[in-house]
Amino acid sequence: MFPYKDDNPTLATPVVTYGLIAANVLVWLVVQGMGQSPVLEASVCHYGVIPGHLFGNIPPGAIVNLGPNTSCQVGDFPAWATVLSSMFMHGGWLHLIGNMWFLWIFGNNVEDSSGRLRFLLFYLLCGAVAAGTQSVATPQSPVPMVGASGAISGVMGAYIVLYPRVRVHMLIFLGIFITRIAVPAYFMLGYWFFLQVVSGFLPSEEGGVAFLAHAGGFVSGMVLIFLFKNAGLVERRHAYRLP
Repeated sequence: MFPYKDDNPTLATPVVTYGLIAANVLVWLVVQGMGQSPVLEASVCHYGVIPGHLFGNIPPGAIVNLGPNTSCQVGDFPAWATVLSSMFMHGGWLHLIGNMWFLWIFGNNVEDSSGRLRFLLFYLLCGAVAAGTQSVATPQSPVPMVGASGAISGVMGAYIVLYPRVRVHMLIFLGIFITRIAVPAYFMLGYWFFLQVVSGFLPSEEGGVAFLAHAGGFVSGMVLIFLFKNAGLVERRHAYRLP
């Protein structure tokens, strides 16, 4: 399932959402060299969250395996700061595009109900919780964790609280056949969350998707949105008969 739009207009221009997308793209182009080796590997090990490094089990300078015949050296960037920097790093073009697409679809409406500064703080906090969730679950892991998906999972968690019945339009891929359906947000996002939880508890020794980070970000978003939503903006949306 791939969402391509929702029936949920905004009242204000989502400046922070656009800014976050621009920042992620800029980091990918400038810091990560558009995915070219060895710049990509170095950026992942310097600025990604490595649970073992975060908890002091892996020292700076250690060699970390990223995959078959691929490794890099842990940098001297402060481990605690990688919780923030990792949110703006990605592992490939598809990783970046997929994350930014979901932020584009769901971020604007959450920002519309929380306001710009609150949304930015909410986004960063959800990303930190997501990184912490995966790190606590695998404290010895030498696998770097990068991507905005933990923070975006928090945005999706907020969306299901704020707009559970808004219809989300999706493409469904069935082999060579493609069809379109529209379902309530609670169905699409609830199903997505279920997959993250189930996948997060499947055994895996290799790097891949940080499913528990997604789940932790999602739950944190569901909870934190009650603190970060702006009652005045919510009422303003209702006055215009918006969800």
